Amino acid sequence: MKAEERWQSRFRAPRTTLPMWARQSPHRAVYRSNASGAWEIYAWDRSTGQTRQVTDRPNGTSYAAVDPTGTWIWWFADGDESGVWMRQPFYGGPDVPVAMPPGNPSGLGLGGNGVAAVGRSFRGGFDVLVTDGEAEAVPIYRHDEFAAVVGMSLDGTLVAINHSEHGDFLHPALRVLKTDGQVVGELHDGQGKGVTGIRFAPVPGDRRMLVLHERRGRREPLVWDPATGEQREIWLRVPGEITADWYGDGRALLIMHSHRGRTELLRYDLAGGGLTPIETPHGVIDAAAPRPDGSVEYSWSSAAHPPVIKSSSGHVVINPGRTPPPSVPLEDIDVDGPGGRIHALVSRPERLAPPYPTVFLLHGGPAAQDDDSFLPSVAAWVDSGFAVIRINYRGSVGYGSAWRDALHGDVGHIELADVAAVRDWVIDHGIADPERLVLTGSSWGGYLTLLALGTQPKSWAAGIAAVPIADHAAAYEDEAEGLRAAHRALLGGSPAELPERYAASSPITYADMVQAPLLVLAGENDPRCPVRQIESYLSVLADHGHEASVYRYDAGHGSLVVEERIRQMEVSIDFAVRALAARG
Repeated sequence: MKAEERWQSRFRAPRTTLPMWARQSPHRAVYRSNASGAWEIYAWDRSTGQTRQVTDRPNGTSYAAVDPTGTWIWWFADGDESGVWMRQPFYGGPDVPVAMPPGNPSGLGLGGNGVAAVGRSFRGGFDVLVTDGEAEAVPIYRHDEFAAVVGMSLDGTLVAINHSEHGDFLHPALRVLKTDGQVVGELHDGQGKGVTGIRFAPVPGDRRMLVLHERRGRREPLVWDPATGEQREIWLRVPGEITADWYGDGRALLIMHSHRGRTELLRYDLAGGGLTPIETPHGVIDAAAPRPDGSVEYSWSSAAHPPVIKSSSGHVVINPGRTPPPSVPLEDIDVDGPGGRIHALVSRPERLAPPYPTVFLLHGGPAAQDDDSFLPSVAAWVDSGFAVIRINYRGSVGYGSAWRDALHGDVGHIELADVAAVRDWVIDHGIADPERLVLTGSSWGGYLTLLALGTQPKSWAAGIAAVPIADHAAAYEDEAEGLRAAHRALLGGSPAELPERYAASSPITYADMVQAPLLVLAGENDPRCPVRQIESYLSVLADHGHEASVYRYDAGHGSLVVEERIRQMEVSIDFAVRALAARG
């Protein structure tokens, strides 16, 4: 198989997400799959093995859930990520729009009594509405600052929301409301310490909430009763960061422990505090959930091995079809940086000698993490003869709260200082050819790419920026309300309040310094990194005599369509190869 066919086959191979099942009808499940050529929603009757495709939309479908009784599948019908929720009977039937104003989705909670809590953002702020799916949704909460529904009790009487009424989107508080809006309980740990709701106990009448707190410098679980205020912190002597979920009887927690880009599963018994490892392969678990029989199903992959949906009992849960070709394993490196030790990941091309032409692939977020999971994009670069370096720069999750929260004052420049330290390290250690360095990324990674080309112009042979922020102030004018809240949190206020700070962190300020060839990929209907501010950047760049290559596509912030993702990968690889060849 040729290299191009090999990497394309990884994109085309059918993939599925971990099935989500109805809590009170666990044989009824929904999942997302790209088997049709775009990521769509599927229903699965586990008792018969029958599956059916629920949605079929030109640009795919992102969000879906099944109610606890398994009666209805909820999915979000959007254009540019703004739209309304729809319902469809589990075994098929017409889509029924939920009677509510359109907006951007901000969480969904479904009760076993047919009641739903819907979070929504719109230009006026954020609200939470309660509905039975048929009557007009009734608002029970509204605020100018960020809010999102994180869950509903199984009996449908309580709604949990994360909010940032205190003005800090990055460190939310947690509130539980009755469905009439009456406050039951509030959990707020103060400045710099977020409290994030996970899920109510999956037992009728049980009001306990599983929560992540940051009281000791990382995310850790606790169990909270919002009515009494009782809290039980779960102390675990493991490094890295932790999230959790309930076992079905509410007597134990499934712990998902992440450390240095790998994941392990453990069971924590609430009665005695016992901690039991669950055997899983070395790699990354994207999602996991306990089944009623006590087994755990999980979605697993590693950089070398394609993803699979498995059970702790040993069997493969769902087989989407042909398996894509494997790729190369990762190497870990640790680099001393200006803010502390930086963890980075290296993928090397096979049968080639270093130093390699090297792609620095920067993740989005910024509160995200590069890890040991299987990524067709990384494998495509490797098959094309490039080494790939991925960097968990300051702002990344997985290394404690202080590392994640380090982006103060010099947003963008802080991350790039870490990128520069890793770049120097891989050059000094003979991995990367300093004359053949390509910088690329999507979303926040695309933003950092543009910023680096202007502030580190002699360091990069080429840049590829997908759906980037090019001008923070202009993006703020057009972006969705949730992104505005994120901007205020990261930069300390709005553009009107801090114009100099927004300008100092914006690539457009440094457009006159760009020297390297540049490819920009932009979604025509992107509400996160709007196309207008990208067009302004390209215009300023052209005014200074630098013409960028541009690839525009008819979608929003990225694409859910497999062939479109392949086209974007082809364009990116071809651009990088030609840019390096032109250097001689």
